[in-house]
Amino acid sequence: MATDPALLILASLAEGDKHGYAMMLDIQQFTGIELGPGTLYGVITRLVKCGWIRPLESEDRRRPYRITPSGRVYLQEQMTELNRVVKTALGRLNQA
Repeated sequence: MATDPALLILASLAEGDKHGYAMMLDIQQFTGIELGPGTLYGVITRLVKCGWIRPLESEDRRRPYRITPSGRVYLQEQMTELNRVVKTALGRLNQA
């Protein structure tokens, strides 16, 4: 769940617009996970189709992306659910 590439990309873009390589570096920095270009761009394509991110105009070959309002809602929902799971798991670990 926490390593879902779609959620990692959305989390990266929640900070601001980024092109693919910048997302890869950001994700690696905040998770330690290296997404390959094939995975990254495949998921970007899916997120665009879902309407959760959109490409921006660019003056060079690097195309930046921006999270959409519906992408923010989806990310918030997923993080709320993940937070609930984490709290439950930590509570159970502390009881053991």
